[in-house]
Amino acid sequence: MTANRPQPRPGVLDIAPYVPGKSTAPGVAKVFKLSSNETPLGPSPNAIAAYRAVGEHLEDYPDGSASALREAIGAAFGLDPDRIICGAGSDDLLNLLARAYLSDGDEAIYTTHGFLVYPIAAMGTGAKAVAVPETKFTANVDAILEAVTIKTRIVFLANPNNPTGTYLPFDEVKRLHSGLPANVLLVLDAAYAEYVQRNDYESGIELVATTDNVVVTRTFSKIYGLASLRLGWMYGPAHVVNAVNRVRGPFNVNGPAIAAGIAAIRDTAHVDRARAHNSRWLTWLTEEIGKLGLAVTPSAANFVLIHFPETKGKTAKEADAFLTKRGLILRQVAAYKLPNALRMSVGTEEANGLVVQALKEFLGKRA
Repeated sequence: MTANRPQPRPGVLDIAPYVPGKSTAPGVAKVFKLSSNETPLGPSPNAIAAYRAVGEHLEDYPDGSASALREAIGAAFGLDPDRIICGAGSDDLLNLLARAYLSDGDEAIYTTHGFLVYPIAAMGTGAKAVAVPETKFTANVDAILEAVTIKTRIVFLANPNNPTGTYLPFDEVKRLHSGLPANVLLVLDAAYAEYVQRNDYESGIELVATTDNVVVTRTFSKIYGLASLRLGWMYGPAHVVNAVNRVRGPFNVNGPAIAAGIAAIRDTAHVDRARAHNSRWLTWLTEEIGKLGLAVTPSAANFVLIHFPETKGKTAKEADAFLTKRGLILRQVAAYKLPNALRMSVGTEEANGLVVQALKEFLGKRA
C-alpha cells in the first residue's frame, strides 16, 4: 500500500532527538549557565579579532578544505595536515564517519553513558547502536570487546567521557584497540583532552599515527571557547580521510570559524589560563560538594557529575528546580540513563560559589 506522504527510512523515528542543556531561567535577573561545558574564560581576544575581520567579506566562500586551519592544527600538534579534516563541530565529523562506514544491518558500539550523538549518528544510517555497560561510570574495555560481533563496524569511545568525566588510561585504550578486528574503526572522541592532567592519559594521536583503523576527533567548542562557531577536527589514516572527504559537504566549515580557529590554537597562553582555572575549580567543586554528602564522580574534564539521593525532596530533579529558581542552570542527564544526577560545568569563581551555597540550602545544611 502506498503511503499518503513521504516516509523517513526505517529506524529514523526510533531515534531520540538530542536535547541541549537549557540556557534560561524565567523570571531570574542574572543567570549562570553551567549546563553546556562552556569555558568561563571565553575565547581568545585574538580569535574574536580574527572573527570580526572576516565579517568584512561575508560575500566570499570559505576555503572548502580549510587548508590554513589544518596547517595551523598540524603545526600545533606536529601532524600531517593532509590527514586532518575539519568540520562544523566534532559531532559533524562523527556523523560523517557514520555515513562513510555504516550501512543497514551494521552495528556501532558505544558505552551506556556515552555521548548521545553516537547512537543518533549510527541509527541515522540504518545501523544498530549497541550500548555496553560501564563500570563505576567508566568505559569497560572487556565489556566492549565482548560486544563485538561480525556486524560491528565502529566503536565510539569518548575519552574523557561526557557526562561522567571519567577516562581510560592510554594503556587501556591500546588494549581495546589490539582486541578489535582490523575492519572495525575505533573512534576516539577527545573533546575534553586539553583539560586532562593525568600522566597516564593520551588523546590517541600516537595510536592514529601507527595504525589503520583509529581516528581521533577534537573540538574548538570547549577550552578554545568557540562553541557558537561550530568547529572541530579529526586526525586519521589517509584512507579514512579520503573516504570522509567524499561524503563531506564542500563548505562544511565557515570562514569566520576558520579564522577564529587559527587564532585560537595559536594563543597558547589563553589556553594555559583556561586550563589552570579549570584545574583549580574542578578540585574545589569536587571537594566542597563532597563535603555536603553528595557523591561526585572523579572528573578529568571541565565538569562534575553530582549524584543525588532518591529521597523525596532531595532528588536531582528537585535540586535542578531549586537551583534554576536562583539562576543556576545545571544539566539534567536522565537521557544518559543518569536520572539521579546533574552535570555541572566549571564556571566562574562567583558561579561555583553560588552553586555550592545553594546546594547547602537545598540539602538543609548551613555554611
